[in-house]
Amino acid sequence: MLSNELSRYHRGPGSPVKIFAAERGYFMQFKLFQVDAFADKLFFGNPAAVVILHEEIDHHLMQAIAMENNLSETAFVNINQSPINIRWFTPLAEVRLCGHATLAAAQVLFENHLRSPSEPILFQSKSGLLKAYRKSAHIFLDFPADRQLKSVDKSDAFEIALGERPSCVFKGKDDYLVIYDAQAQIERIRPNFPQLADFDGRGVVVSARGEEFDFVSRCFFPKMGVDEDPVTGSAHTMLTPYWSGQTNKTKFVARQLSARGGTLYCHSETDRVLIGGNSRIFLEGTIYCDN
Repeated sequence: MLSNELSRYHRGPGSPVKIFAAERGYFMQFKLFQVDAFADKLFFGNPAAVVILHEEIDHHLMQAIAMENNLSETAFVNINQSPINIRWFTPLAEVRLCGHATLAAAQVLFENHLRSPSEPILFQSKSGLLKAYRKSAHIFLDFPADRQLKSVDKSDAFEIALGERPSCVFKGKDDYLVIYDAQAQIERIRPNFPQLADFDGRGVVVSARGEEFDFVSRCFFPKMGVDEDPVTGSAHTMLTPYWSGQTNKTKFVARQLSARGGTLYCHSETDRVLIGGNSRIFLEGTIYCDN
């Protein structure tokens, strides 16, 4: 299923990359892409790195590469496994699910690896089986829904940490969901990141009904080394079912109100959430490792 262009980097000892690496004492090389996910054009959305693997590598090396990349997420995809194995790392830790880096990986695979863009991609992950497929102008992700929201009494604590009084607070599988009455409150939030890092969840997602979109959000993950994530696909596995319950709708156009911003097309199903968006490949290159 590999294209000739990409597979030439991994052929025998005479391949251009292996000659270059051997001359400089490197022992491992990996194809790397950087992609702006949930973006219609470059320099918007959420940048993610995608590293192509042909066999599994040590997770410590994955973490070191992610730290070196210094992006909110680096996805590692083993294209010699079926389904394709995918893992995600922030600069500080591995995570169980990441939307924008999966969208970025799908963009790379559709453009460089699969013979037919009409074929869905199946990923095996720590959150189970995931699917990515093209529909119209977008790539959609088929993710498990997070419907495990429990109301918690933390409005006072989040008012202090975020600077705005929420209307209600929930705890999901991984993150807190903090709900506000108006989009303007979401825009005004100036988080105290050390205080947010002290909460027991992975991160904090804030949301309200939107003025031009169905709902808006911002996402903070200081504990994971990402103060504010530009666009967070995984958060919409929690946001979409929540707003579906509030509005009796199943389809939404959502906007994440970070500095870079991003638009997500979300569809709530019984136990799944479909999350669609665009991506743009910014660069491709090769990682050279000496151990």
